[in-house]
Amino acid sequence: MATPYTPQITGQGPKAQIQRLGGHLAGMVMPNIGAFIAWGLITALFIPTGWLPNKEFGALVDPTINVLLPVLIGYTGGRMVHGQRGAVVGAVATMGVVVGAGIPMFLGAMVMGPLTAYVLKLVDGYIQDRTKPGFEMLVDNFTAGIIGGAAAVFGNWGIKPIVTHVTDAAGSAVEWLIHHHLLPLASVLVEPAKVLFLNNAVNHGVLGPLGVAEAAKHGKSIMFMIESNPGPGLGVLAAYLLFGPRTLRPSVPAAMVIQFLGGIHEIYFPYILMKPRLILATMAGGAAGIGTFMVTGAGLVATPSPGSIFAYAAETPRGGYFGVFLGILIAAAVSFAVGSVLLGFGRLNGDDKTEPELDAAAAETPAAETTAGEAPVAQNTTDETKTDQAKADEAPTPETAPHGA
Repeated sequence: MATPYTPQITGQGPKAQIQRLGGHLAGMVMPNIGAFIAWGLITALFIPTGWLPNKEFGALVDPTINVLLPVLIGYTGGRMVHGQRGAVVGAVATMGVVVGAGIPMFLGAMVMGPLTAYVLKLVDGYIQDRTKPGFEMLVDNFTAGIIGGAAAVFGNWGIKPIVTHVTDAAGSAVEWLIHHHLLPLASVLVEPAKVLFLNNAVNHGVLGPLGVAEAAKHGKSIMFMIESNPGPGLGVLAAYLLFGPRTLRPSVPAAMVIQFLGGIHEIYFPYILMKPRLILATMAGGAAGIGTFMVTGAGLVATPSPGSIFAYAAETPRGGYFGVFLGILIAAAVSFAVGSVLLGFGRLNGDDKTEPELDAAAAETPAAETTAGEAPVAQNTTDETKTDQAKADEAPTPETAPHGA
């Protein structure tokens, strides 16, 4: 379905299917971008390493990212499929994958919300004409309650383990690349995992422990910078700002501030989901940044949490600023360049369907104006001709004058 965030995709090929899937994912996340910004601000301000550390306010961080945001996504996904009733059962079903997961279940919410709403839509279509008058509210409420509760149980039993295994598999793959000294290729797995909101699992579950062990021996570790590098996200957002869809450009500057200065990378994930091909830009930028870190021997003394440029500066060992900042800059530049190409420098941003029509209309304007200017003259000439002809018809002819006389 088309929304302000997901323009209509035509065609049935693999490319169209991927774009349509990305559009649905973006349609679930983008309407809730305000909630992501709120969580990002709370995180950047009140966590122990934030600007205004506060234990009581910082307690909002984990419940918001682990419960509220996935439920909002499930709610929105259900609403896209079956209106308000779909939204309610989508939120209930999402709770099944959220409870006890220990990680942000955005992927599970994107599955359970629309799926449960679709099941309810089918059931509603079946019983709508079979419900006796006066029992509509009772049947509707119990139908939604039964389906929502069953979906929550199914999500907790079936979907949550699958998403957890996907998370573990992504972490294991990254660990294998690290052990085989193929660190730049880690971006091929890390960046897609980040976009699916598995960044915390990859960073704190795999890269963080490995980095701590290495930092204990050498005083610094490159592991801390593989996932947390703010450069790729900054580059993609910059490409969006200059060449992205015009309807989204006003939201990009705030996202850049929160992502690069606040270190909240989740803020740019929905932009990738809207244009899935841009994941190639973050892959390229991440690989370039890791390669630069390796060449310059850069490393951090601890995990930069959140992944802000300020956190990077605070965790950089003495004398290591050149390599760290150079890696971030190169990652941002490469990501921006690749993202700009993938957006066609504005031609492939989603507005290209209307721009050619406007250009064609503009090209035809002079001719149209000329025609419009000449039309009244032609019409007046015709009217004058008809008037003269009418006068000629009314005037007595040589044949009729004598007869009338």
